Amino acid sequence: MMNSKQIEETLRDYSWMLNEIKRQRQLMDYEGGNMVAQSGIESTMPKSKGGTSDPIALEVIRRDKNSKWLDKLETKVLFIQKRIHLITDEREKAVLECMLDGLSMSSIGHHMGLSRRHIYTIKNSIVDKISQNAQTSHFAHSSQDVTNNKQCV
Repeated sequence: MMNSKQIEETLRDYSWMLNEIKRQRQLMDYEGGNMVAQSGIESTMPKSKGGTSDPIALEVIRRDKNSKWLDKLETKVLFIQKRIHLITDEREKAVLECMLDGLSMSSIGHHMGLSRRHIYTIKNSIVDKISQNAQTSHFAHSSQDVTNNKQCV
């Protein structure tokens, strides 16, 4: 579950996270690459101790770490996407869409003809609504788990 600060950060970072998810998925779909086994004199040289010098193994490790990071990004993006419907006020919808498109608060204010302070107030209202829903959902799931556990006993 995300707290208000994490929700605010995710809203701010949503645009680049979505772009990075697309980029990483394209890279994962890419087959091949230019990794080749060493040949010639390098293949006979002693390898350093304490780490792997296998480029394939290192690439597998790097991609595994990227995969875990990508999962975190996807979780954050999905968290927001599943709660967009909560925002029903027209001004809040406009601010939210601008935020998701990567616009700064100043740019949103200029676009909408509102002060930055007013935009921040609207953004805080959006964050509060999403946060309240997340807490309610988390509480509902927690109490449901307790109920299910009692029934199983």
